[in-house]
Amino acid sequence: MTKPCPFCNPKNIVFENDLAFAIFDIFPVNKGHLLIIPKRHVSDFFDTTLEERAAINQLLEDGKALLAEKYQPDGYNIGINCGETAGQTIFHVHVHLIPRYKGDMENPRGGVRGVIPEKRIY
Repeated sequence: MTKPCPFCNPKNIVFENDLAFAIFDIFPVNKGHLLIIPKRHVSDFFDTTLEERAAINQLLEDGKALLAEKYQPDGYNIGINCGETAGQTIFHVHVHLIPRYKGDMENPRGGVRGVIPEKRIY
């Protein structure tokens, strides 16, 4: 028996539009870590429609505004894991909007390149 998708019946929606919604990550990297998720169950970002991508982008903008007001981060990382090899563990597309704060790590250089730690600093 497969586990039900945790994103198909979301609880605690922060905001939404017709095609997507945002929730706070239950395992946040930093305070305010949001997930932007299409309402349609689709596993891979590359299988989303242009309309879904536009809806996701709108919620990224809305999320940035919310986080700026509520938490005043110093920067942001935006990330999508596509496929098990890339670290995807829930196979319903979700975009991470991670607020970053000065001092949250010693040397943030390389940003998302840190998915392969030895490639982060260049």
